[in-house]
Amino acid sequence: MSLAAGACSSGPATSGAQAAQGWTGKGVNAVSRPITGSGVAAVTGLRPDGSLETAVFDLAKGGRLWARPATMVGRLSGMGVQPPAVAAGPGGGLVVALEPQRTGRWKATLVARDARTGAQRWARPVDSTFGPVRCGTHVCLSESTARKNARFVALDPATGRSSWSMPGIAEVEWADHSKAVFFRMAQHPTLEARDLRSGRVLWTFPVERAVGTGVNLSGGWAFGALTGTTPSPNDVLVSYMAPYQARKGRALSSFGFFGLRLSDGKPAWVRKRLLRVYPSANPAVALITRQVTPAGTYGGFEQLDPRTGRTTAVIPGDRTPRSAWWLSFPSDLTKLGFLAQGKAGSAYELKSAAPVPAAKLRAWSFCTVTPAELRITGQRGFYPIAPLCAYDLATGKKVPSPGAPPGWYTGAVDGWRVWRDESGVMHAVKDAKGSAPGMYGA
Repeated sequence: MSLAAGACSSGPATSGAQAAQGWTGKGVNAVSRPITGSGVAAVTGLRPDGSLETAVFDLAKGGRLWARPATMVGRLSGMGVQPPAVAAGPGGGLVVALEPQRTGRWKATLVARDARTGAQRWARPVDSTFGPVRCGTHVCLSESTARKNARFVALDPATGRSSWSMPGIAEVEWADHSKAVFFRMAQHPTLEARDLRSGRVLWTFPVERAVGTGVNLSGGWAFGALTGTTPSPNDVLVSYMAPYQARKGRALSSFGFFGLRLSDGKPAWVRKRLLRVYPSANPAVALITRQVTPAGTYGGFEQLDPRTGRTTAVIPGDRTPRSAWWLSFPSDLTKLGFLAQGKAGSAYELKSAAPVPAAKLRAWSFCTVTPAELRITGQRGFYPIAPLCAYDLATGKKVPSPGAPPGWYTGAVDGWRVWRDESGVMHAVKDAKGSAPGMYGA
């Protein structure tokens, strides 16, 4: 097990999924993270011929509204298949995706379509990009990512024209109606808040100031925001930089967690040399981490308070089984389980570290840790978003028909939770309150 995979975290779940309003999408092999908003659920699907498509469903009823061909140009395989963006537009919602429309030297076209009808609203030629995302009142993307002159642009959702831009490559980590926080990916990465209307810089924070010099983005990253209903100085962006080891025997790159105040970008807390564990809740929902010793070996597990970074629970490293295991969690995240495939596993209460019986304990973990590579025409190294399955910890076997995965995995938007199962089928259920981020972001 690599350092990046040697840990795990999660958050609260909802109950009563079987009886709640819900649906199962038909006719699409979902391979990206589903995106919801404006009354629709949109996902990138893989067709039998190896091409991609954007598929859009009615969120309330589950009926398929429309589909269009999709593509990827310049997307890094480690980022997974790009989902479409769902944004608010004039007269209703928009679904924005990359389509295989070549225009002169441009390799593809970014197309915004009416969320319900699929009618085209505007288009923008693209050379290479990581894909579009909604950022507050705008649609944002990094353009020309395969070139030295890469830039990040904020587009007016009504016209597709650029409202402002900045040089380099960036990712949206949080936004409200007036400002957004971006992760600027560079040799010395920074987090930066900007006014959405003008692009004016509000604050900048060098990531290495928190976790140390020598961050390597090949290890990965994750972010999650702790916010209230109104802006507050106590709102925190929980940030994680993962380690990277160029080759065996070399030192790990700098890694760890830290919290920044969204109001001014000042550090709220820092915890170095802790790993995010997988499967995992969004960092703002729950932080269950794994220690790395100064010698570079694994230690015990720590649960942190995402708002303060303080340790709230510890499971010592000597509780880790010597045989092969996967981490697993119950829906309420009160226990940490070591899942043994086809054998009895073990589990511990997080708060007390006391062992608990595995009998009748259902825990959630990855359906597989050896997924098959997606056969996408012209693309290599892409895998579907990893689904979760329920297991009987006493036998190490999957539980049939377990219902919806926990809320810490799916997240929720206006009460709706949408996810893909291990067969690529998309599901939705309305059984939550409000909105909350899931394992793969907002």
